Amino acid sequence: MSNKPYNVLVDLLDVYWDDPAAFAEDILQFYPDKWQRNVLNDLAAHPFVSVRSGQGVGKTGLEAVTAIWYLCFRPNPKVVCTAPTRQQLNDVLWAEIAKWLESSMVKNFLKWTKTKVYMIGNEERWFATARTATKPENMQGFHEDHMLFIVDEASGVADDIMEAILGTLSGAENKLLMCGNPTRTSGVFYDSHHRDRADYKTHKVSSWDSSRASKENIERLIRKYGEDSDVVRVRVYGEFPKSEPDTFIHLEKVEAAVMREVYMDEAGNRIIPEEARLEFGVDVARYGDDETTIVPRIGNLVPFLKTYNKQDTMTTAGHVIKLAKELMLEYGRPSCVIKIDDDGVGGGVTDRLREIVYEEGLYIDVIDCHNGGAALNSEHYFNWGSESWATIRDYLHDGEIQIPNDEDLIGQLSTRKYRVTSKGKIQLESKDEMKKRGLRSPDRADALVLAFAKTGQESIDSETAALLRGVRVYG
Repeated sequence: MSNKPYNVLVDLLDVYWDDPAAFAEDILQFYPDKWQRNVLNDLAAHPFVSVRSGQGVGKTGLEAVTAIWYLCFRPNPKVVCTAPTRQQLNDVLWAEIAKWLESSMVKNFLKWTKTKVYMIGNEERWFATARTATKPENMQGFHEDHMLFIVDEASGVADDIMEAILGTLSGAENKLLMCGNPTRTSGVFYDSHHRDRADYKTHKVSSWDSSRASKENIERLIRKYGEDSDVVRVRVYGEFPKSEPDTFIHLEKVEAAVMREVYMDEAGNRIIPEEARLEFGVDVARYGDDETTIVPRIGNLVPFLKTYNKQDTMTTAGHVIKLAKELMLEYGRPSCVIKIDDDGVGGGVTDRLREIVYEEGLYIDVIDCHNGGAALNSEHYFNWGSESWATIRDYLHDGEIQIPNDEDLIGQLSTRKYRVTSKGKIQLESKDEMKKRGLRSPDRADALVLAFAKTGQESIDSETAALLRGVRVYG
């Protein structure tokens, strides 16, 4: 028998050509769950397979195994892996391929790099590549008799990009595997389970069906948001959201903001515009189950959030000012705005922050906010809290911002309800009403809302901030 990798794999063609599940077990030591086995078998026999699922069920492992199997047992194949964000594609899916390849019996035949996996000795025609789903051109130009597209988090991929992928898959032996949480009630992924279902082998996988999913996390989600909530429908049962008419912010818009990448150039570098302002939203909780949450934003990007439990007001003020100084230095901003929920214990944090700003001569605007106060547009909103939530809703629905992939933040934003008063004003559901439905205070969502809220109190406007940029940067 020849020692060349190609000949060794040819000897195994009859064994694994149409049996990727056996390949996964025998060669990769990956033991698929029943649903994974069914998906692999369907993909071997059919061109298009679409999988909607809850979280943590093992989608990424399935996709990695599929890519390696196809590379090993199709002649001169091209495998294109894509996802809505570079983080999901490179840090999750592509890293998963590396993990299973490294421990496999075929690691000496396939070479893994950060952007490509190729058959040694045939790099130009026999490969898998990673392409972020940011524009249709990234999906075009691939032509081969044996071609496979793997689309991770498919619900978050824009329709024009999915149409480009479908247009490329014209060969008789071309295949498509789409996997994802069913976050959106329109688009190619949604249609594959509804209008275009006859063209696909479809699978629905509940997190309960997977040995890999955390049952504790499932139970926590159900306790927090309720069995019939969209959060549980999507993230546990793999069902598309129903988006009840009285829900203020729809889940699919929140999920889209998680998948979005703003201020990213073609090379994957983040370029923050000069005019992007640094602002913070702070929702203060002293003791009990509620959290103190700090959310920074730089323009349309929310890079992360910070949460603290059982902190007194002085400690909270220290956390806020420390983070403000750090990010002013990191982003090169001489000024920032800190907006605080001033009701209750928040007032003590506001007072202490103003003392520090005065003592240290910082260009920081500390603004006290009151959810129950008068709205700036009092004709349309019952109070300022309802109006400020409408502001973040508009940002989300317009597709302008990127927020962290934080499970609690997503759940809190997408479960609050509203009503229209007899005077035609939008009134947000109160926290007491939320608690009667079994929901906790939306601390993380409130802090995000504050970060984007319009207050009418800002004393450092964008022109002043631009002038200050030439004066100094803290540090």
